[in-house]
Amino acid sequence: MAETYETTTVVIVGAGVAGLTLGNFLLGNGVSCVVLEKHSRSYVEQRQRAGTIDGFGVRMFREWGLQEVLEGDPIPREEGGFFIDGHGVPMDMEDEDNESMFCPQQVLVRNLTDVFLRDGGDLRYEAADVSLEDIDGDRPLVRYRDADGSARGVSCDLIAGCDGFHGISRATIPADALTRYSHEHGYSWLSVLAAAPTSPSGMAIHSRGLAGMIHRGAHATRLYLQCPLDDTPEQWPDERIWSELEARFGTPPSTGQIIDKRIVPLRSVVFDPMSYGNLYLLGDAAHIVPPMSAKGIHLALHDTEVFARAVIHQVRQGDRSLLDSYSPDCLRHIWNYQAFASWITDLMHNAGDASYEGEFRKQVARAELQRLFTSPTANKLFGELTAGTN
Repeated sequence: MAETYETTTVVIVGAGVAGLTLGNFLLGNGVSCVVLEKHSRSYVEQRQRAGTIDGFGVRMFREWGLQEVLEGDPIPREEGGFFIDGHGVPMDMEDEDNESMFCPQQVLVRNLTDVFLRDGGDLRYEAADVSLEDIDGDRPLVRYRDADGSARGVSCDLIAGCDGFHGISRATIPADALTRYSHEHGYSWLSVLAAAPTSPSGMAIHSRGLAGMIHRGAHATRLYLQCPLDDTPEQWPDERIWSELEARFGTPPSTGQIIDKRIVPLRSVVFDPMSYGNLYLLGDAAHIVPPMSAKGIHLALHDTEVFARAVIHQVRQGDRSLLDSYSPDCLRHIWNYQAFASWITDLMHNAGDASYEGEFRKQVARAELQRLFTSPTANKLFGELTAGTN
């Protein structure tokens, strides 16, 4: 069967938050694009990932005329509890300018998909064997097989690699053209999805390790339990999970069916540069932050906005200057939030379990936490970083 060839301005690889947001930005500004996704639509829209859109993200969608993607199932920001050694701690850290909201990632992806398709977007699921060719040439070619097994090729000006940490986009770039910066934090989280109310809601610091119970929908909760790197899900039967949450929060949690459990090593990764030829990396394809910071979606959306503005400028003005500065412009912002992510991750873990860094670091971390509660200056900076506006 002969290969079918098409042309477009941008091929977007991956239909997650970054890919679909970019597709909507370009479509709304008259820039042709094709979105390729290797999974089925049902798989993508059920995939459970992050769930927080910070103030930066909320305002960004509004400014681009996409406020409707925040409607539906998202849960408005609620004040979560904070527990130390099993006791609730009063918090006065409210920031009226922080418009952050809990929005399960699958809900955001579903909404972005609905808007993109409604407005005439070209989204192709089950695109298998994707390969990127001539990425350093004037007209890269993206080859794939469609759901029927037919060979297809799309010639384009630019490729946006939005296919995650293990995707084909970054793997296509010659290894010696990228520098990888990484840090392993030395512990993991047991990440659990439960069909249960979120009660209590918040984070717990305890000598047994960190714990979290975070909204993921009206009847779903993401549970986190700090654990050693070599732990396996099999070591965490359901009864142990609920018992450990009760011990660390100091109160019995609302229970329910456990749908999924996995071990997540906490790490920070940045690749530099975030482009090669006419291939540009966005979101997890270029960087990873530990989930303690809740900045994965923030960085993906920031990359997307910077890249979208650069593409639109190039198409309208014939000027590649913003594309040329895409990587350094993004990396300045990424390193700022990597610094925040590493700090808050180490702070929250050191303040509880002294077995990693020792009792001295535990007491220093608790002093830093106390400063966040009592110093308006420290609280202001923390609020800016939490809202994504720093």
